[in-house]
Amino acid sequence: MTDDLPNPALLPAGLADLLPPEAEREAALVEAMMAVFAGHGYERVKPPLLEFEDSLLAGSGAAVAEQTFRLMDPVSQRMMGLRADTTPQVARIAATRLGAQARPLRLCYAGQALRVRGSQLAPARQVPQVGVELIGGAAPAADAEVAIVAVEALAALGVTAVSLDVTLPTMVPALIEAAATPDAPRARLARALDRKDSAAVSALVRELGGVLGVLPGLMAAAGPADGALAALDAADLPEGARAIAQNAAAVLVAIRARAPALRVTLDPVEFRGFRYHTGVAFTLYGPGMSGELARGGRYVSQNDEPATGMTLYPDAVVRAAPAGVAKPRLFVPLGADGAAHRAQGFATVAALSAADTPARLRCTHELKDGQAVPILVKD
Repeated sequence: MTDDLPNPALLPAGLADLLPPEAEREAALVEAMMAVFAGHGYERVKPPLLEFEDSLLAGSGAAVAEQTFRLMDPVSQRMMGLRADTTPQVARIAATRLGAQARPLRLCYAGQALRVRGSQLAPARQVPQVGVELIGGAAPAADAEVAIVAVEALAALGVTAVSLDVTLPTMVPALIEAAATPDAPRARLARALDRKDSAAVSALVRELGGVLGVLPGLMAAAGPADGALAALDAADLPEGARAIAQNAAAVLVAIRARAPALRVTLDPVEFRGFRYHTGVAFTLYGPGMSGELARGGRYVSQNDEPATGMTLYPDAVVRAAPAGVAKPRLFVPLGADGAAHRAQGFATVAALSAADTPARLRCTHELKDGQAVPILVKD
């Protein structure tokens, strides 16, 4: 009968246990990032894991509605949702509990988010998040600040040589609207841009004409920020699109003023994954193959307040950060006291019975005559 029982270690798809020492390392990295945020004046908030659906999915929360787990509250008989992203909750706190505080409001957070589905590249459904939100500041300097604070948080962990990818998710919609593009070719053009199919984009532009003629050149300009900005400046953009380009240039000037050595790229026609962003959007990539470490950008918070933020992903940051030095474990025999050695940085592991040994408790040192003696590992 027992063979038919499910394995108690089996977890749902996309969920996993984080074991020693990885769990402790991730927690330490999170707190180190939060310390950097605090140093820039960002104050910590802690929203609940779930809340009523109508507030959780308001404003920017609507963008993650399909990824939100829902359940019925047995007390109020109202639907609740488990957060799929922390930003909408911070926006709610800013608009309600902190609505009377002076703007701009700088808030930061650390916690877990749960999503209905993972992706092929990121199958995890429980996602740790650490981030900053700057609410009530509309200046390009605000967008630059959240990007730079995220870069500094990564640098504090030893993650350097990062790349900041800037996109303009409102540029393509602005050009399509200015061209009054019909629905059918609009969908085909969006699909071609999404796939980076330059041949298809060029064919559609020739068919549709008008202001959309700038798209092939803007696609080709994606890359280092200076070249992309030059292409935007030279393009014959309608008024709305020109304002988007000018704002992007101002944000990049502000970023360079604070981090002149930061590698910055710009893709003027990228719009994937940024459904609620209303201005520049950011993605931070780590060195080598470490991948996407953070994402954020400009959006409209509750009460129509201008806002901008960055969310970092600790599970990805752990992979990019240099391996830390594990705290040495000191075996403390029965009846001995390791308090003085804890103050010296040891993790003291006290024996509870005669059967406990340094090897059994995975210790690196043993307390002998009041001294921490390294345990020699035999080959």
